[in-house]
Amino acid sequence: MTNHDIIIKPIVSEQSMDQLADRKYTFKVALGANKIEIKKAVEEIFGVKVEKITTARVLGKVKRMGATSGKRADWKKAIVKLTADSKTIEFFDGMA
Repeated sequence: MTNHDIIIKPIVSEQSMDQLADRKYTFKVALGANKIEIKKAVEEIFGVKVEKITTARVLGKVKRMGATSGKRADWKKAIVKLTADSKTIEFFDGMA
């Protein structure tokens, strides 16, 4: 798995934007990725130093369309905390 397969996309929500002040960035990551792989991928893609990673597995919702129902896919999110001496991730700079 390459680094870009591990980090799927950034999560831009009200809660994740509030965490930018604490140097925490939220990403949707591959379901099978572990914390070590996520840390390595973030450090190589964005050129930053990672202090801590918190992961959470998000279960997909059951949705209905008329009489039939289906389920959204499960996914994993990672909250990445950067060290105090690390630079910020430029993608999020214009949003805060």
